[in-house]
Amino acid sequence: MNSFLKRYTVFAFAALLLATQAKANHEMQDSLTASRVTLKRDGSYLTVSMTLHLDGAEAKGDRAILLTPLLENEEANKALRPVGIYSRSRYYHYARRDKERMLGGADELSYKDKDKPDTLAYRVIIPYEPWMDGASLTLLRQDYGCCDKVIAEQSQTIGRFARRAEFVPQLAYVQPEVERVKVRALAGTAYIDFRVNRTEIRPDYRNNRRELDKIIATIDSVRADKDITVTSLSIKGYASPEGSYAGNARLAAGRTEALKEYVSGLYHFDAGFIRTSSEPEDWEGLRRYVEKSGLAHKQEILALIDSGEEPDRKERRIRSAYPEDYRILLRDCYPALRHSDYRIEYTIRSFTDVEEMRRVMRTQPQKLSLQELFLVAQDCEPGSREFDEVFDIAVRMYPDDPVANLNAANIALRHKDPKTARRYLAKAGDTPQAVYARGICALLEKNYAEAETLLKQAQAQGIAEADAALKELELMKQE
Repeated sequence: MNSFLKRYTVFAFAALLLATQAKANHEMQDSLTASRVTLKRDGSYLTVSMTLHLDGAEAKGDRAILLTPLLENEEANKALRPVGIYSRSRYYHYARRDKERMLGGADELSYKDKDKPDTLAYRVIIPYEPWMDGASLTLLRQDYGCCDKVIAEQSQTIGRFARRAEFVPQLAYVQPEVERVKVRALAGTAYIDFRVNRTEIRPDYRNNRRELDKIIATIDSVRADKDITVTSLSIKGYASPEGSYAGNARLAAGRTEALKEYVSGLYHFDAGFIRTSSEPEDWEGLRRYVEKSGLAHKQEILALIDSGEEPDRKERRIRSAYPEDYRILLRDCYPALRHSDYRIEYTIRSFTDVEEMRRVMRTQPQKLSLQELFLVAQDCEPGSREFDEVFDIAVRMYPDDPVANLNAANIALRHKDPKTARRYLAKAGDTPQAVYARGICALLEKNYAEAETLLKQAQAQGIAEADAALKELELMKQE
């Protein structure tokens, strides 16, 4: 054969092969469809079901068609149970050898072309794996000619396993009640030294200047603020237990009155503005000290303090029975029991402009009521950094308030931080909203039994958000 004839033969064969593949591809177009495609997760398993329309897939002559559903994404892929359609001769060719030698292996659903159904109810159940979230379902068709050679191939996406939306709990924030008069107080303790058995104040005696300045600084901190009106100052004086109770009563009352006169002379308050009281001996303070001490006879001394004996007798018995411990008390405890507790009460004006509230929150948040802080939060984008910050400030300003703690817990729950939420929920009270928040907290912790109990309780108490949470609970229990 000359070279021209050889080249012609090669070109002719190639053209014939291309024509054959083109014809096969043309025949595949729109010849296979799938309907009613569903991918559903049930706990640890994923069910894939569909209706395959096989009436357009014909395996004539020595042809074979292999249909393979593929679950795939960028991370991984998995071929599902294949479906094989064979011409009569091809079917017996494989079947005579071994069922495992079918194109799709032993798991294949195999049909002779003339026996195939027009529609096939296809269903497989496979173990669920996390990578399957968001994976697409592709149907791959491969047409085979002789010698098991693929002569045409086509694929189409027919479905997707949608990743279940991340659970975002609906949270029940609570608006605080309006505080019509914002009454606040500053309190402190001053340790004024007096000469023995004397009641007059000497500012330059020992550390008195520093202690008196503490009181003055506290008063000045509120008197100079235009948003604040000081309403009263109360002073309560104490003496220590050594000496007679009657003598200590005189000293405590006299020294308290002396401090009142000293402060009145500086500020010229109206009559009745300063209220005074006294306690002859600070036995409560003595008990607190002994309770935390390492005294050798700590329990015996506590028993004497708690006894019903009159003060002078108790003090004598401690002094005589436990002299070493008593010397420690005289040196380290009794001086601190001679003190004056003071409390300044004042009111803060109300704020009505949200922008002004926002400015005050940045510099003096203690001036705002819980309700005013809530109004600032309402003016923020829900879920924004500022929104979260407002509730954080609120719980720091009002650490024991149930509403402040509940709203702070809600912020923690939105950030999927049940540990922090638990800390706030301990002070959140037992309102229906607090019960619901505890249910959400248990749900995030996957404590399903507790979550179900609490959420059903909240639902019964009228919390509408509990409905969606209970549905989420059922889905989570199946995973």
